[in-house]
Order: sequence, then structure tokens, then C-alpha cells
Amino acid sequence: MGVGVSMTIREAVEQEFVDASIARIGKEALYLYTPLCGTCKLGETMLDIVLQSGGSMMPVSKLNINFAPRLRNDWQITSVPCLVLLEHGKPVAKEYALRSVVDLHQWLQI
Repeated sequence: MGVGVSMTIREAVEQEFVDASIARIGKEALYLYTPLCGTCKLGETMLDIVLQSGGSMMPVSKLNINFAPRLRNDWQITSVPCLVLLEHGKPVAKEYALRSVVDLHQWLQI
């Protein structure tokens, strides 16, 4: 995405990430949260700010961890919020401490 083009966080479902028949290409991020978590809401707001700023960033989806027991177990997610960076559908990094918009911007650069 070029400068000036903003992105939004898309709501995902667990099956998209566990179904091997769905080819996942390139880099992307998955934000795991729960709806009643205040820190999760703050993290999502920071992600929205980063995505609205534009620039060359990977796509970001979000998923309620309550509806993703298989991913939670397979990826060993220990708490929320959790930003998982994926390459070709496989987790390569996890970040639990979403410290600032600047940090998130750096995390999401391609």
C-alpha cells in the first residue's frame, strides 16, 4: 500500500489460519484479543492509528481468542493482547507488550 492509502483491521475466523488448504502468502499480522479486555481495546486503537497513517505495511487481521482454541494451543498464546507476525501462514514472532504506536509501526513494516 502506498502513502496516503489507509488500511483497516479485518475480523478473521480461526479456520482461515488452521486450514492448510488456504494458501497464505507473504507477511501478515494477526491481533489476538478478548472483547472485555481494556488493554486489548487500547492495543486495537494503537493498531488503527498505525494503519491509518499509511505507508508500506503488512495486512492486519484480528481474532477473538475465545473463538480460537486451536490457534491458542498450537501457537502457545499465553495472554492477550497478542500481535502475531506470520510469514506464509506460520507464526514467526509474538508481541504481548504493545508499548507504543511507534513500536507497532516498526513491527508492521514490510
